Amino acid sequence: MLESELFALLERTADAAFTIAADGQIKSWNKAAERLFGYPAKEVLHKTCYQVLQGIGPLGTQVCHEGCSVMECVGKEGEIPNFDMKAKIRSGQRIWINMSTVVFDNQRTGERLLIHLAHDITEQKKSEELVHKMLDLSRQLGEVGEAAVRAAPAPTLSDQEKHILRLFAEGKNSAEIAETLGISLQTLRNHLHHINQKLRTHNRLEAVMHALQRRLI
Repeated sequence: MLESELFALLERTADAAFTIAADGQIKSWNKAAERLFGYPAKEVLHKTCYQVLQGIGPLGTQVCHEGCSVMECVGKEGEIPNFDMKAKIRSGQRIWINMSTVVFDNQRTGERLLIHLAHDITEQKKSEELVHKMLDLSRQLGEVGEAAVRAAPAPTLSDQEKHILRLFAEGKNSAEIAETLGISLQTLRNHLHHINQKLRTHNRLEAVMHALQRRLI
């Protein structure tokens, strides 16, 4: 596939898509990227990700930096995991995006390009922050009512069930937990069903809050 064909293909993707050359410069920038980040293509072409997006990771560390290159990003097996970062948009605000990456090797020229596909996860991050705030509040409520809680008989949870609730309390999603435990999503759902039965709760958030209050995890 030629670069021109690749760029035309990326124009038809729903996700924001842009390509990076080996020297770190942006070579293409599709319409979805213009809509998401607010920058027209003419303003970003031949600039670097660092100059445009100034990406910051979940821990506040810089994801985009000067001198970042395609070869630096590619792992030993040529695979790059998805990652979340805060990107600066044209208005000066920052949004959360999930970034996936594909390596494109031009067999004719030998040039290597990095294709970035990004989509907005700002609302998802807000929901996660709300969950964490609710869990913190739950912990505080649990401390206040600790004496009364201890007086009531505590349900018995298996080590696996406790582990699952602890992972949810840490903010992990179902797919991440299933992968961590080496189980299928259906098996994880079965565990959650049994947990809710034991705790007499109705969903995973309620189960986590209840378990924290009862000092079960």
